[in-house]
Amino acid sequence: VQLVESGGGSVQAGGSLRLSCAASGREVHSITTMGWYRQASGKQRELVAQISSGGSTTYVDSVEGRFTVSRDNYRNTMTLQMNALQPEDTAVYYCNARVVVNIEGSSVEEWGQGTLVTVSS
Repeated sequence: VQLVESGGGSVQAGGSLRLSCAASGREVHSITTMGWYRQASGKQRELVAQISSGGSTTYVDSVEGRFTVSRDNYRNTMTLQMNALQPEDTAVYYCNARVVVNIEGSSVEEWGQGTLVTVSS
């Protein structure tokens, strides 16, 4: 199973970026929870947004109202629309997924390689 992120880059404060994550591999039976984490330089990795297979979402307070997470269960993809970006949003963003790998329900936690988001003031 592989999670591949795309869409990072550099933007000025107030701008927008859209991150995407795609899960692939023959082992992917289904995906339960998916989420975006970020890790700023010198800080611990934190959960930014999470979405269940049914579409329920949660956000860290600092991005509530600015970021929107969504997913396509058929294509096994997830996106994070980030608006009104601020310098404190600068971090490496990681895709995370709980992947069910067989009909018995066995699952593994997978991480993407990370994509850098830089917001300048």
